[in-house]
Amino acid sequence: MTTARPLPLKFQVGARTLASIRRDLVRVPLSLDEAIAGQVPHLPPLDPAADGYLVTSLPEPQRDALVRAVGGMVAFVRQRYARRYADLTIGFDAYLEQLTANTRSAIKRKGKKAAQASGGQLDVRRYATPEQLADFHGIARRLALGTYQERLMGAGLPDTPDFTQRMFSMATAGHVRAWLLYVGGEPAAYLYCPIHGDTAIYEFVGHNPKFNDLSVGAVLQVEALRDLFADDRVKRFDFTEGDGQHKRQFSTGGVTCCDVLLLRPSIANRAAIAALSTFDGMMALAKNVVERLGLHGMAKKVRRS
Repeated sequence: MTTARPLPLKFQVGARTLASIRRDLVRVPLSLDEAIAGQVPHLPPLDPAADGYLVTSLPEPQRDALVRAVGGMVAFVRQRYARRYADLTIGFDAYLEQLTANTRSAIKRKGKKAAQASGGQLDVRRYATPEQLADFHGIARRLALGTYQERLMGAGLPDTPDFTQRMFSMATAGHVRAWLLYVGGEPAAYLYCPIHGDTAIYEFVGHNPKFNDLSVGAVLQVEALRDLFADDRVKRFDFTEGDGQHKRQFSTGGVTCCDVLLLRPSIANRAAIAALSTFDGMMALAKNVVERLGLHGMAKKVRRS
């Protein structure tokens, strides 16, 4: 029997969490391979004290089958998105050709601008061995402390013993890739990707807000992909759960997925779902207003401020 953990059900605007409701849940994440295959996950037995399950990256067509399989529980779709990925077997030049003309133009412009700020050449440093990653971790962790991922979501590169031990163990086996982009000799952005099987996972990313005008996150993403395309052992880049402009721009494919809450039908759980449903509906309405009025830039600043 899998132990449930307290997980926050967040009332979230972009990266900013306004409030949360905690429930004891068993999280059941599907891998990219499982999502592509259209699998229905096997749910472990539930502890009597647990509230239910959180199933993430469930292929959308399998939602009804999953709900039927756990009859008697209250189901709620928290979000829908494309689980996006990049096919690394096609070659970097072919990959660039698959991107839109606007994206290709932006890649060149942003790369040139970042290079000019560093004396005319991009300064991208790659890390893979345990010794290299010891250096990477110290630099990237200091950089992470100033990112919105850390400030608003607590999702910057971790510094816990469990994480560093796992990082060094995976690096010893050749299963980690990481990069830092420097601008004018100063760390500006980082990207950390563990390798599972033949797939690189987009796990931890961040940049110094000082360099926002240089789009250092996008520049580093392109250079990391360029590096991975040259690695025959890596076949896909998994942008993981959730959607966003960055993932849409740089992916070559995607699987329509959803995150599903399956809760015991208690009064408290029904009330929690009602509150989440109302909040998500309000956010969807606000998003439509923002799109109609063309206020994307302003909304982004508010979400990250």
